[in-house]
Amino acid sequence: MALYPLPSTTILNKLTSSLPFTCRFFPKPHSFSITTTCYYSTLHQHLSYGPSLYKGHKNSSQNLHPTPDTFNEENFTRVFHITALRVPSEHCFSLESKLRGHLLNWPRIRNISRVPGDDIDDELKELIGNDNSNNDETLERRIYGKAELDGEKMCGVLYRDKVVKSFNSMGYVKFENLAKISRPKKKKKWKREEKDGKRGYGRSDVSNVEVVDEGNDDDDDDFSGLLGDDFRRRRGKWRGSTRLLLLDERYANKGIEEMPQAIKAVLKEHNEESTRLSFEIVRCKLTLFYNYWQMNEVLEVLLPQGMIVPSAFETVGHIAHLNLRDEHLPYKKLIAQVVLDKNKPKIQTVVNKIDVIHNDYRTMQLEVLAGNHSLVTTVVENGLYFNVDLAAVYWSSRLATERQRLLSCFTHNDVVCDVFAGVGPIAISAAKKVKYVYANDLNPIAVEYLERNSVRNKLERRIEIFNMDGRRFIDSIFASEKTRPITQVVMNLPNDAADFLDSFRGIFRNKHTDKQFTLPRIHVYGFSKAEDPEFDFHEKIRIALSEVAFEVQMHKVRLVAPGKWMLCASFVLPETVAFAK
Repeated sequence: MALYPLPSTTILNKLTSSLPFTCRFFPKPHSFSITTTCYYSTLHQHLSYGPSLYKGHKNSSQNLHPTPDTFNEENFTRVFHITALRVPSEHCFSLESKLRGHLLNWPRIRNISRVPGDDIDDELKELIGNDNSNNDETLERRIYGKAELDGEKMCGVLYRDKVVKSFNSMGYVKFENLAKISRPKKKKKWKREEKDGKRGYGRSDVSNVEVVDEGNDDDDDDFSGLLGDDFRRRRGKWRGSTRLLLLDERYANKGIEEMPQAIKAVLKEHNEESTRLSFEIVRCKLTLFYNYWQMNEVLEVLLPQGMIVPSAFETVGHIAHLNLRDEHLPYKKLIAQVVLDKNKPKIQTVVNKIDVIHNDYRTMQLEVLAGNHSLVTTVVENGLYFNVDLAAVYWSSRLATERQRLLSCFTHNDVVCDVFAGVGPIAISAAKKVKYVYANDLNPIAVEYLERNSVRNKLERRIEIFNMDGRRFIDSIFASEKTRPITQVVMNLPNDAADFLDSFRGIFRNKHTDKQFTLPRIHVYGFSKAEDPEFDFHEKIRIALSEVAFEVQMHKVRLVAPGKWMLCASFVLPETVAFAK
């Protein structure tokens, strides 16, 4: 299948002779060859601008839609044939600004690519010289001190004696090349790789730019053999260090006469000002590997057409927590592998929740889909470190913003009581700000992590931890004479927290009425599927407290499911409830 119609030799010769500046075109048709490829999906021929897995070319051996049990990264390698301008390296940035709007400008792809000869030192440029006739003289002066036109050559003994006298205590000041030879070689950031007999430059695990045609190099002189193939001269003048300016995909396989006037004007101006170097138009092969594509782009190809692509997940330390739909379950391994690949090294484990939370400890049934099987991780939140075991305790990173909002309501004079503390995201964060914290949880493993996290963050002296039932904890903490006056109460158990509010009825009934008491402010969380969730949750609170006349501030936390809201109600405990009998 012909991918690009190549211009004939006659047209090339006419165009070359009519141009006022020096340039090169693509080689003759018979000198161009590509591997056997096939166009990917004729259904997506008219796509928007930019790279896509439905554009470009791939090997015919690659599988278009792999089965749920197979996954090969090579299936996502795409090859794009583009056109580039080969320009001198010292002019590439100025030309890039002038040609902006006509360059490739693809995401994560640089418009400037390195080519052979881009690591030439300035001293080597001076060694070779700009004119061919002066190269031998320059080498003679460097090696022997004089050239033929300078008169009689200096003998080796006198020359070495002169060199010795030029040394000083600071090194080779007047003979810098010897000093450079004595130093270790610099590490090169860019390495050349040979593959299938061709050299690729600027290769990485994301993309690779390769010059398909180099033109005819029959006029190369002996310097190509002496200094390597990277040092080449064109039309009697040494080309030196060059770069590739990748042109827009619309200009692929176009000659100079088919380019926009802006490109031709800039190149003409450049060649008129430059007397030593020339530019050329070359054909390049841009290869985009699996690591280039985003997670949603890969999943869009892997999953059947019309299926919703999973685009978000919860991150808990090094664990990615998915909530896959039933239609995604046959492809759960592929989805997990893509999530793991596209989020390394931060994500090392991918899990999926296989059942809803229905136990008293609020633990989730998780299935490890990819990565290591360790569910013990460390979460950093609000500058604090929390050790979490997702297999035994509950944690939700999506509530970090809500926890921060709640903490902003506390002051340094508050005493906080966290009835359902878990591993301590609210209790330990509050202990850093308030006067004292009482934290409780029914899950003994969560209490163990709560103690460990308080010690790790050096807040164990400002927090007291309990392992009790919620009702019993509320009764005992308010009945104890040793308890400090509690000003804030947090009840973060959305499923059942409202049912525990009746425990606050009569908490001060045994206290002396002549003393002054601080009525605590209660923050209770809950779910609601009603059309008016705020009114519905407000009614639940009033029924639980058996009180109607008190003000409640409602805050919508987030939409946890379609039609299901998580809310936070904040109110000061009514005096009639606190002293009720």
